[in-house]
Order: sequence, then C-alpha cells, then structure tokens
Amino acid sequence: MTISNRLFDEIDVGDSAETRRVCTDNDLFVFAHASGNLNPLNLPDRDGDGDPSTPPLAPSMWVGALVSNVIGNLLPGPGALYRAQSFTFHHRVVVGDELVVSVRVVEKRAPRLLVMDTRITKSTGEPVADGIAEVFTPERKLVFESLSSPPVTLHRHVQFEKLLAACRPLDALPTAVVWPMDRPSLEGALQADAEGLIVPILIGPAARIAELARDIGRPIAGITLLDADTPAHAAAQAVAMAAEGRVRAIMKGSLHSDVLLEHVVGRAGGLRTDRRISHVFVMDTPGIDHPLFITDAAINIAPDLNAKRDITQNAIDLARACGIGRPRVGVLSAVETVTPNIPSTLDAAALSKMADRGQIEGGDVDGPLAMDNAIDVEAARTKGITSLVAGRADILVVPNLEAGNMLAKELTFIAHADAAGLVMGARVPVMLTSRADSARARMVSCALAVLHDRWRGLGRASGGHSGGHA
Repeated sequence: MTISNRLFDEIDVGDSAETRRVCTDNDLFVFAHASGNLNPLNLPDRDGDGDPSTPPLAPSMWVGALVSNVIGNLLPGPGALYRAQSFTFHHRVVVGDELVVSVRVVEKRAPRLLVMDTRITKSTGEPVADGIAEVFTPERKLVFESLSSPPVTLHRHVQFEKLLAACRPLDALPTAVVWPMDRPSLEGALQADAEGLIVPILIGPAARIAELARDIGRPIAGITLLDADTPAHAAAQAVAMAAEGRVRAIMKGSLHSDVLLEHVVGRAGGLRTDRRISHVFVMDTPGIDHPLFITDAAINIAPDLNAKRDITQNAIDLARACGIGRPRVGVLSAVETVTPNIPSTLDAAALSKMADRGQIEGGDVDGPLAMDNAIDVEAARTKGITSLVAGRADILVVPNLEAGNMLAKELTFIAHADAAGLVMGARVPVMLTSRADSARARMVSCALAVLHDRWRGLGRASGGHSGGHA
C-alpha cells in the first residue's frame, strides 16, 4: 500500500482522518519501558489497587500518544511536526478496549501551521479524551510503499504463570527433596511449599539443613526432616519412600544427577518401568505463545530408535498433563528430507510412521523437520511442507543430548527463555533441577510434577510404550 503525505496547500479546513486501536497488555509494558512509568495501576502483572479482579488502566499519555499515529501517518502524514497538544481526559481505558482516534482541521495559519481538533472515543461512543493540536505540515512531498517498525519481543513468561495458576486448586504433592544442602535447592523447595505446590520431606544431614534454613530466613517448623549422612544414602531413602507410596515425586537438591538417577533406575529401587527414562525441558520463550517442550537434553546421550520412541512418548505425556490435548511433535534433524547419510532423518521418519501405527500415542508426530520449519509456519510454507506439525510444533525431539543441550541453552541465554523440567518414565516424576536453576525454575518444575500427578490420577497414565488419550 502506497503512503503519501499532504502539504499545506493540499489540506482544507474540515479535512479529517481516523484510525482504530485495541489496547493490549503488551502496549502497557512497552509504554512502561519507553516512558519509565512503572505505576502499578498501569501494569498487567501488578495489583495496584488491592483488588485483583480489576484490570490495569492504560496510562493517559499512552492514550494521548495514539493521536500521533493519525497525524504522523495520515493527516498531514510523514514529515509532520508537533508544535503543541492539549488534552482533557474523560474516561479510563483498560486492556481490550477498542479506541477510535480522529483528527479534524479547524484552522490553517500561514505559512505551514494547522490547528486540529483531536478526539479519542471508545468504539461504543464513550468519550475518552479530546484536545487541540498545533501541527506543522511537511515541507516536501514524501511517498512510501509502506511504513513499518521493527518487531518488539517482550521478555514475558506468561506460559509459566499459566502452569502455576493451573496448580492452585490442586492438592500439594508429597515430595522427597534429596540433599537440599545449598541455598537455591532448599529455598526452592521451601518456596514451593509456601505456594502450596509440594509437601516437602527434606532428606540429608538434619542439623545442617536446619542451620541453612535459619541462615536464609526460611522457617522449617512442621516440615519433616529425614537424616542421611551421604547423598547416596539420601537418594536411596527418597526412592524407597516413592516405591512405598509415601511420596509421589522426587526433587533433586545439590547432589550430582547421576547419584540420584542410579537409585531411580536401579533394579532393586522399585521405580523402573518398561519405559526408558528421559528428561523433558519445558521452555517459556518470549515470542512463542505456548510452552515449548525439548527432549532429551539431559539423560540419553545418543539414543537409538527404541529409546527415541520412549523419549517421544514421555514428552507427549507431559505435554498432555500440562493441558495440550493433542501435542504436535517435531522430530528434528539438519534437514527436512529423509537422507540416508544423516541417520537422524531415518529415525525421524520411523518415529512418524510408528505414531501412525499406534506405537506412539496421544500426539501427532512428524519428521524429519529442520528447526526453522518445525516452529515457523512461513518457513514450512516456503519449503512446501504440509503437515499437522510443521511450523506449529509443541514438542521438539532432538537427535542426541548434545543437540538438545545446545538448543535449550541457546533459548535460555539468547532468546531469554525460562526453563523448567522433569524426568519422565519412572513410577514417579523426578525434578532434576540444575544447581544453577533459580528458585522460580524449581517452583515451575514442581508445578509440572503436580500437573503430571493429577493427569495420572485421572486415569490417563500410560503403561509401557503407549500413552493414554485425553
């Protein structure tokens, strides 16, 4: 669409223009960053008035700034310069309101000054603001094929907020916390307890745990402490409690993962199933409107086809537990065509066919897919790929641990994603948190365990290599 401005002699008194705009959460966040105005009344993630049921108010100056949209783009258009603007505000604007923004020329003053009536109303006709603008018209004719600004990505993590919100009406999950001997692991467990996500049983040197709790200012009165003198002893106690049904989840503290997993998968431990265990990262990535599941980036180094079948099924089960009715699974490789010289493309094609034949259940599986055409619809369309998954994948199954680990860390440190995760395939979920994880990441991992436990309790647990249908 061609856009051009209007010079002084091309404008008459009475000329007008208008545009429409719907107020969104992102508008309020962007305005807060641009202006520095952090008034909690104007931010969607704050409760500025003490009433969580009332929506945030759009700042009045954000509302007024919409007039510049009409003046700078339509009348007079590109090249216009403000001299003055007045406003009287009549009603408040909240997220979801559609606004009609209009200007009308009421006077022309030589050599290039326009006096304009400016009005903002809701689409219902309710007046929001009005005033007078004084604007200098452009000095020369300008014509553009189109006008646009660079896209803005906000580092908001609303997907994790949704997962935490889904847990609020659910019972806290009895959880063995193994060797919480540093601040992040103990604080994460106690914070999850305070939020009603888990009922922690802390396993380790009881006196040292109590001392650490005092140091970080977190009371542990009423919380069960089980004494264990080594990480291996603590892991063995946790696994035994899970096998006996005394806890329904295990949370890793500051011990090494292999020490805990050795007991989880040990044949005498009672937590093995005929499903291969695997780790699933859940990423809350700015710019992606759903959780992104990545597997396996932590346990299986170079899985064969049978292991990848289990890895895929485990991820589908977790995604369904998180509320995705039929997850879309993209099996990744370097290319999207079956290429004998790239073994991961053969595995991907086999996994797709296994899903078609019911050997993997509960999701739509397609591969091989390259990263771009797995998550970007336009990239898939450009490559001529037509499937239920391409461009819309909820789950990304990587060829090996190295690829998955790099992908998860790139999303975390370059795309500013938040990450949580869960070990699947054992009789209970295992929160295999990293020593570098924040307390919040540990809380979200607890939420994943709670949601998975509920999903199993509703009779949707899967045995062996097949997942239940929602």
